Amino acid sequence: MVDFADSPEQAAWRREVSEYIDAHLPAKLRDDARYSGLGGPGSASVWPDDEEHQALVKQFRRALIERGWTAPGWPKEYGGADLSVEEQFILNEVLADFRAPGGGGVPDLVGATILVHGSEEMKQRFLPGLMRGEDRWAQGYSEPGAGSDLASLQTRADRDGDDFVLNGQKIWTSFADQAKWLFGLFRTDPDAPKHRGITYLLLPMDTPGISVRTMEQINGNREFNEVFFEDARVPAQNVVGEVNRGWYVGATHLDFERSSIGSGVHILLTLDDLRRQIEGEAPAGMAARARADRAPTLRGEIADCYIEGHLARLFSYRVISLQLRGGIPNYEASMQKLFTDVLVQHIARTAMKTLGLYGQLWDTDDPRTPLRARWSRGYVGCVAATIGGGTSEIQRNIIATRGLGLPRS
Repeated sequence: MVDFADSPEQAAWRREVSEYIDAHLPAKLRDDARYSGLGGPGSASVWPDDEEHQALVKQFRRALIERGWTAPGWPKEYGGADLSVEEQFILNEVLADFRAPGGGGVPDLVGATILVHGSEEMKQRFLPGLMRGEDRWAQGYSEPGAGSDLASLQTRADRDGDDFVLNGQKIWTSFADQAKWLFGLFRTDPDAPKHRGITYLLLPMDTPGISVRTMEQINGNREFNEVFFEDARVPAQNVVGEVNRGWYVGATHLDFERSSIGSGVHILLTLDDLRRQIEGEAPAGMAARARADRAPTLRGEIADCYIEGHLARLFSYRVISLQLRGGIPNYEASMQKLFTDVLVQHIARTAMKTLGLYGQLWDTDDPRTPLRARWSRGYVGCVAATIGGGTSEIQRNIIATRGLGLPRS
């Protein structure tokens, strides 16, 4: 029998974290989180340009920085808290329970990759700023002809003395228009097998020869961008790991990205929001109709979503148990991502069927719109869940080859 209860030490740590977050998390952020996208707080926010919201996020982040909780697992010499894996897991769970903006995201992922593969000079140079959130970073992986099959990337980085000269294009680059730095994979040996001859580089976005073009998504958000490189020169000292071995550095990054700890908690909170919506928080007439007409036929489907939400949380426990043994999640992270992404889309479909035509309303200021268009915008936005960060097909291949030992097709 598996016992999921906290030990006395874990319970004490959970109380300490909860009390600190409760004391420092602004009330507006707690309220705003109820209107975020289906993938968790902030994933499809309907206030991307809300200056007050962003100022409060920065205020709360400063409170996390004071405790080293924006990079809790990093050594204290780099600004982290040097927490154990168990302590980090509890911290992430409590942040998710409060729907609080955490210290993670792209900066934490690239920072974790630098910790694993970077030189000491690079750690001293980049990690303190990453921990403090001073600079925004973007990820330069996908290209027009290399998305799911990322190893087919063609953007060149040719060595010229102490620099690499970049030419090519990246696409779906989130927040590249706002980023100060970009980390990415570039082809440094075109004659090598496609998984070799790739190098992981860090480059400032104000480098001459780099240009950015914003792309609008179907949910109205504009965080995606195209990035173009025309003879952009990047110092060779910005290579993470070894030249021509960047595929394996990038794979480490994706393993961190796909092993989200808080996703199971966010999913269960999303389902609680849906339940409350149809029980009484809906616009006049909608809640009664949902209970009378739709709930009897969808009750089982909503229950299935709750069960799957708890399973998503168990996937998180599996990831943490692997990390406790000193491992880096690999196919286990792909299992977590695959299951969670499909579940988010299942919940979105269930919500739209439950709310009926009200669920399609798009105007955030219309009082008839449930949760300020969270469901409609989340439904449209979650289409990308099974694509971003590696498609579901790619995750299945990783599970088949690395997890089950099946031969490559």
